[in-house]
Parts: sequence; C-alpha cells; structure tokens
Amino acid sequence: MHPEPPTVAAGPPGALRGWLDALAVVVAGLAAMAAVAALGLWAAGAGSLPGGGFPSVLAAALVLAVGGSVQLDGGAGSFAQVDAGITAMPLTVGLVGALVMAEVFLRQLRFRAVVHGAELLGRVARTAAVWVVALVLLTVAARHSFTVTLGNDLVQQLGGALGLTPEVGFHAEAASTIGLGLLWLLVVLAAVFAVSRRAPLPRGLLPFQQAVRPAAFAMVLLLLVYVVIGLVAGLLTVVVNGNARETAAVLLLALPNLAWLGFGVGLGAEWHGQLVGAIGLPVPKTLAAVMRGADGQEATISLGTLAEQDARAWWLLPVAAVLMLGAGVLTAYRSPRDVRPWRHAVRLGVAAAVTMLLVGVWSRVSADYGLSVLGVGVGEGGLGDLLGSVLGGTDPLAGLGGGKLELQPQLLVAVPLAAGWGLLAGWLGGLIAPLLRRGRNGRPGTP
Repeated sequence: MHPEPPTVAAGPPGALRGWLDALAVVVAGLAAMAAVAALGLWAAGAGSLPGGGFPSVLAAALVLAVGGSVQLDGGAGSFAQVDAGITAMPLTVGLVGALVMAEVFLRQLRFRAVVHGAELLGRVARTAAVWVVALVLLTVAARHSFTVTLGNDLVQQLGGALGLTPEVGFHAEAASTIGLGLLWLLVVLAAVFAVSRRAPLPRGLLPFQQAVRPAAFAMVLLLLVYVVIGLVAGLLTVVVNGNARETAAVLLLALPNLAWLGFGVGLGAEWHGQLVGAIGLPVPKTLAAVMRGADGQEATISLGTLAEQDARAWWLLPVAAVLMLGAGVLTAYRSPRDVRPWRHAVRLGVAAAVTMLLVGVWSRVSADYGLSVLGVGVGEGGLGDLLGSVLGGTDPLAGLGGGKLELQPQLLVAVPLAAGWGLLAGWLGGLIAPLLRRGRNGRPGTP
C-alpha cells in the first residue's frame, strides 16, 4: 500500500493566503479607479490646481466614486467664509473599479462549482476589512487647502493690508465615506454572485440561481450597452464638434451618469433638477437648459422637457423599449425551457425595479458653493476650479456669486414604472425565446 499523502494543516499559511487574496481585490480595484480618475481629472484641468492639489483631488474623486461626500470649507475669519459641498458619484470611475474587483474576486474562486458558506463569508469579510482600511486612507488623503484668488482688486488690496489671506480647503466626510463605501463594496459583491455563472454558491443557494441570474445578467448587460452607446455618442461628438479634452473628461468621469439617466428618462421616469450659476460640472447643454428653470426654480427632467430643447431626445423611448425587450428575451433564453412566461415577467420586473433603484441612487448629484469676501463673490482660480475638477468639469467659475447643481430622481414613480416595463418585457421574452430556440434547432447541422 502506498502511504497516504500528508494532510495540509489549517493555520497561518491558509489564513495569510486569504488576506493576500483580499488585498489583491482591493488593490486591483483602487488601481483601476485611480488610473481612470487621474486621466479624467487631467482632462478636466485639475493638474493646474494651486498648491500641488492633484493627489488630494484624485483621492476625493475616489471617495465620491464609492458614495462618499466631500465638504469645502475655509475662509479668513469674518473676512471670507465658505459654504460648499459635493455629493455625487463619478460613475465611470466606480464602474471600472467594480468590474476589476469582480474579475479578481471571481478568479480566486475559479474551478469551483460549489463553495462552503463559511468560506464565502470569510472571503467577503476579509475583503471588506481591507477595503475599510483603504477607505480610511482615502479619507485622510482627500484633504487639501489653497489660497483663493479674489475677484475684486480693491478687496484684494484691502485683504493684503489687513494681513488676511482667504483660504479654501476640502475634506472627505469620514462617516459617509466609510459607511457608504463599505455598502458600495457589498453591493458589488452581491451583484457578482447574482449575475455571474462563474461565481460558485453554497449548496443551499443553488436552487435559487436559475430564478435570479438570468434576469440579473440581462439588466447588467443592458446598463453596459447604454454605456457603450454613450461612448459612441461621445466619440461622434468629438469628431463633429471637437472639444476632445472636455469630452474625454466627461467620458472618463461621468459617462454612466448621463447614459443611465437617459435609460430612466426613456422609460418615462423623471428627475428633479436645478442649475444656478456656473458651477463648472459636466452637464450637457440640453440637460442644462432644462435644469435652468425660470427664476432659479426647480425643473423637471423628463422625456417631454428634454425633447422641447432637442427633438432627438424622443429617441430615448424606442431605444429603451428595444433594449428592455432584448433583456426580456435574454432572460428567457438563459432560463430553463420549462419556465412559464409569467415567471420570466415577474423575475425581470423585480430585476428592473432593483436596477432603477440603484441607478436613481447612484445618479443623484448635489453640488453647491458660496464663497464671499466682505460680501463680494470669488472669481476664477479657486473654488470653481476645485468643484469642476473633482467631478469632471472643465470650466472654472464664471462671474461672481454662488452656484448650485441638484439632480434628484423621483424613485416612488421610477421604480414601479421600471417594474412595469420589466413585467411586459419578461412576458414577451418568454413568448419569443422558444421561437428562437426552434429556429436555432432547425438549422442544418444543428443537433
């Protein structure tokens, strides 16, 4: 008899490997996010910020990309005061990071059909712990201050005579960065196991994978198709209108923000928005025209109001209808043959509702500034550059006074509306998919 092979004892080597795997997931994701954000910020002109603020602005952009918020503050006593803040997600940065982290996480589980629940929870917990440490480091790094250029020569001279030099700084909010950043990671990992066939599941969850994965995969693919459509539209804009650097900043930082807004509007959902002043953020002209309501009032962003500014906005409706129908067909095609159409309808309806909820939460924007010096606003070279650079704007503050950008989804209407579209598309997909299977099986040479 051959001697039995020695048993590998559980202990530090295995634990060390688990922590190294978690570190690899986090480092890979942050590296990808930092690369995309750095290119976008450079295109947005953040490299020209005073005081060597680019690394801090890069850290702030990563904080925003995972759901955190950035506050701006500073001043010189009663001479200058700042009231400003940014809550928005540069979704291009977050999307790239999520895709890279998902790929690395799945590669560590390759060749596995089933995974023990304790092992899976351990992997998630270790990844989350390393991620929290990274978020703390980002919070510390996302802090900077610089001297403000005043917009009035008299005030500038007066400030110099008094020995008062106004400064503006920004810092990441620790609570929102760590809390919402951790939630962002958990959503990403949950989406990985809900979508990918490569993700092994505990035995207890195997019966549910056919009910969840086809619809979830279809909705994720739909969102990615919208991003590709937006990318093509952006490249065509460069060819037709030029402004390559400005367009690159938007594509590298905020492409999904605009593409997924178009998805929601195409389904009939509405956002409430407000744009006052020149805040230097990447807002398309059509959207900006709608958001600049009369007398600074809040405006409604819908298919109708966008079409009033540009008739091409009506194309958002047929595009959304075709892609939702495609999602319904794909859901049914990837499901077992014996699933009835009404089940496809329910599953895609739920998936569409969850998707719209996430799109609505992620597409929210709140950015405002108000910097006054003895009652006189600040001009170029300071706060406007900072606000614009962090979110991908390319224009510095124009003129005096404050500015505000608000974009909030009407989720109580948008989520049920998306669920209705999902129900219809899933039912139609359940009727169409069997026809496609028959056509495929009827081809010559097809077994």
